[in-house]
Amino acid sequence: MKPPVWKLAGSVLLVAALALAHAARADVEVAGPDGRRVLLMDNGTWRYVEEKDKNAADAMLKKEGEAILLMERRADIGNGCRFGLRIVNNLLYEIHSLAPYYSAYLANGVIYDTVSSASQFAAVKPGTRQYQEIEFKRIACRDIVRVQVVRGDRCEMGELGKFSDEKGQCLARVRVVETDLVRFDK
Repeated sequence: MKPPVWKLAGSVLLVAALALAHAARADVEVAGPDGRRVLLMDNGTWRYVEEKDKNAADAMLKKEGEAILLMERRADIGNGCRFGLRIVNNLLYEIHSLAPYYSAYLANGVIYDTVSSASQFAAVKPGTRQYQEIEFKRIACRDIVRVQVVRGDRCEMGELGKFSDEKGQCLARVRVVETDLVRFDK
């Protein structure tokens, strides 16, 4: 006995609707009003896409891996805010030294301060991790809406030497992972 035509048509429509709903939830890349590429993510957030950096990072990841920078902790400390950061070295070589700086942003988009850790990430062998902390003084954690990784061009890792002129290449090898503590990116 054959199922009625309306049941068959209904099944086809249901499958098509599910496929379209799934496609609608995918991340979408669009051009902003100023011409910069923007990635609209299905979770309601967005970020700028730097095409040059994206292509260089994608090519590098295919052959070497990446280092991952995580924000694990946020704590008010008297008259300031402390963040705990961990780097995981998934590269095929040691990170001899990496000393990024971090900028704290206020809700109005203004940079409050830029700091570095008291020590750099150093001697991080492949497959290992290292922890360090940064502090922003005279500001409560609740007033910081974003922490951005900046100015990490002094590094020794792989073929990059401490004084190489390859701007952006150190941080191109580091993926900054989003966190629920505060917006964290590079």
